[in-house]
Amino acid sequence: MAEETGDDAASVRRRRLARRKAAHRAARRVLARPGHMATIGDRLALLHGTAPRLYDLDEPVDVYGAGVVTALEERVAGLLGKEAAAFFPTGTMAQQVALRCWAGRTGNPAVALHALAHPEVHERHAFSTVSGLRTVRVTSEPRPPTADEVRGLEEPFGALMLELPLREAGFVLPSWEELREVVGAARERDAVVHFDGARLWETTTHFGRPLDEIADLADSVYVSFYKSLDGFGGAALAGPRALVEEAKVWRHRYGGQVFQQFPTALSALAGLENELPRLPEYVAHARVVAAALQEGFEAAGLPWARVHPRRPHTHEFQVWLPYDVDVLTEAAVRQGEETGTLLFADTWDRGGPHVSVTEIGVRAAGLEWTADDVRAAVADFAGFLREEVARREAAEDEDAP
Repeated sequence: MAEETGDDAASVRRRRLARRKAAHRAARRVLARPGHMATIGDRLALLHGTAPRLYDLDEPVDVYGAGVVTALEERVAGLLGKEAAAFFPTGTMAQQVALRCWAGRTGNPAVALHALAHPEVHERHAFSTVSGLRTVRVTSEPRPPTADEVRGLEEPFGALMLELPLREAGFVLPSWEELREVVGAARERDAVVHFDGARLWETTTHFGRPLDEIADLADSVYVSFYKSLDGFGGAALAGPRALVEEAKVWRHRYGGQVFQQFPTALSALAGLENELPRLPEYVAHARVVAAALQEGFEAAGLPWARVHPRRPHTHEFQVWLPYDVDVLTEAAVRQGEETGTLLFADTWDRGGPHVSVTEIGVRAAGLEWTADDVRAAVADFAGFLREEVARREAAEDEDAP
């Protein structure tokens, strides 16, 4: 077989994504219907129906951050128990600005973080390339960092950045006691603490604490408006008023002083109104789904199937299966196309030799699923999976000399 070129591989990925999205839109039953999978019309209709009860639409539109943007900032600061908050177009920008401001105050540009933290995995070395910061990896283990690891770092650092939850490790969280100990260890090192709280909204069930008590452990907090709240985009940085005022200056310098942002700000207010109160319900049901998935895998005889964490910390978690990405992707999409039930709606990624991983999120649509529904969907998926494995093995036999 000829080796695929970069363009060929990119075309395959685009076709696969388009097919998966089409299956998701057509499916009668999914565990989540995130906004980014919807149409433009659907998103505008949702905002049109919700916005009038969230903000006075007869007010002038925002201009460089006034009006509805200010209202959103004040709402977030209040929810997180911080003096002030600033709206940012992206979390990448918000966190670079926050840690740059802290570096100026501490005199140390080193940021201690997990090797699996978002800036290390997904931001193309932005901290060092753009913001003059230097990262120090606390650990690379697929779990939250420990207080002893923070104490044991061999060089000083100005800030400790904690991603809550740690997505790449399975949306995992420390216990409340462990989190307090890690924060305390950073204070012992004369460092400030910044929470990468893109999904902090989801953590209250696990910690058994309200948002403001969780955020109070950190000097500054970043939160996303689309990852948990299903907004159009955007983020906020919350913390001491002086830090936030400086952050707004750097926001302008980084190109984040957007002329008008009212659609995104209104969608964020809608997320705070509609999705935030439901997140504990999603977390509780995600644990039902996770347990039923594991039971379904065992009943279907799928080897080495793993749900991680076994009891999810948030409404999102991972599933690992010992098959190649292409096999799992085809089986998942065929199930959606042929049965109207799309059990695995997200991408499958390579987790090792012949091992792949996908993420599961449970939202409002998933609340309709019973444990029996999940187990039945696993049984159907296992059937499609075996068919795909058999088809590929037959094709390999035909190609063999």
